[in-house]
Order: sequence, then C-alpha cells, then structure tokens
Amino acid sequence: MSTIALLFFPSAMALAASSDLLTMKISNKLVLVLVAGFFVMAIAINLPLQQLALHVMCALLVLVVGFVLFALRWVGGGDAKLAAATTLWLGFGLTPMFVIYSGLAGGVLTLTILALRGMPLTPLIARYRWLERLHDPKSGVPYGIAMAAAGMLVYSNSVIFQQLAA
Repeated sequence: MSTIALLFFPSAMALAASSDLLTMKISNKLVLVLVAGFFVMAIAINLPLQQLALHVMCALLVLVVGFVLFALRWVGGGDAKLAAATTLWLGFGLTPMFVIYSGLAGGVLTLTILALRGMPLTPLIARYRWLERLHDPKSGVPYGIAMAAAGMLVYSNSVIFQQLAA
C-alpha cells in the first residue's frame, strides 16, 4: 500500500506533463485528483491540523498568484491550477525550491522548443499533431512539463513522502 501511496504524486505529475505535451491542456479532473490525493495522504500520515492548514494556505497563495499571471496572459490556467495543487503537497518550506526548479526547467524547455521551431517542419513531424503544435510559433510552451519535473524533484523532501517512506 505504501508503494502505491508513494507513487501517487509522481504518477499524477507524469500524467499532467504528458497531457500538457500532447494536448497543451491540464485537466481540471487531474488537478482535483491531486488535491483529493493530498488530503487522503495527509489523513493517512496523521498530518497535524496546523501543518495541514499551512499547506492549504500555501496552495491558495500560489493559486492567487497563478490567476494573476493567467489574467496577464503569462501562464495558462491549467498551469496555474497545477502549480497550486503541487504546492499543496509541498508546503511553504519546499515551494521556493519548486519555483526555482520550475523556472530552470521551464527556461530549458522554452529554449529547446524555440530552437526546434527555428528548424524546418519535416514530414515526419507534420505527421504527428502534437509535434506540429509544438513547432508552431503561435503555440505556447507546455510548461506543465517543467512544473511536473520540478515537483518530482522536490517531492522526496516532502513531509508526505518522508512519512510514507518511513
């Protein structure tokens, strides 16, 4: 059971990354599953109520910042919701590292996609809609990939992971 619990968060993040890569969308249902999964795990490890409240406050703060960035058209709505759901699992202590890793991974991802967009669209790429979309300069960057990678990098330091792994 604990192996399944330990793998829940990374599996959900991998699903978010692949969904964003292939469709440029992060499902609200997936975000809700991440949120619900956090509460199930928090109960399973008997997370103290005060610590639970801090995790929720952190996620709400990130959600507000994410919606401001969304209103400014700097990030997608799915990205804002995924960031909030991710920080719910991480709390205030790990959120700064998550943000730094997301920025670094997002920068590398963006530069890589921009470099690929500078190359000609080959028939092989044009055969796959998701690759064609990534190649399109009018298309955005699937930033959920960077956030998922960052979340997985930081997850092993989270209180939930530590308690489940013990």
